[in-house]
Amino acid sequence: MPQIYFSYDHEWIAVDDDGVATIGITDHAQQALGDIVFVELPDSGREVAVGEACAVVESVKAASDVYAPLAGVVVGYNDAIISQPALLNREPMTGAWLFKLRLADVDAVKRLMDMAAYEAFVGTLA
Repeated sequence: MPQIYFSYDHEWIAVDDDGVATIGITDHAQQALGDIVFVELPDSGREVAVGEACAVVESVKAASDVYAPLAGVVVGYNDAIISQPALLNREPMTGAWLFKLRLADVDAVKRLMDMAAYEAFVGTLA
């Protein structure tokens, strides 16, 4: 199983051995959003920069941008999440991933947080 990293914008990222990363939102993010009703994902082939808004998650409370935690090219997205956005509330860290990136620099994950650092960060938000 790949190592999972986290951004300060509440995205998680799991990098496979081939340099393709799967990106989703954290449990903390989905709880803050509430019931998710719509998801807009980036098209395959789109180049994204670190920190670029590249997806949108809308809930009954608000709409929130999803930012690219790392730079790369979108190589796929989760069709299931488009037709069933509530999966983000039920499975934010597993089946409800958003999109996949072929990373421009695999070593850039070292700038992200591991689970312990992310949990500590979330603890400061209360």
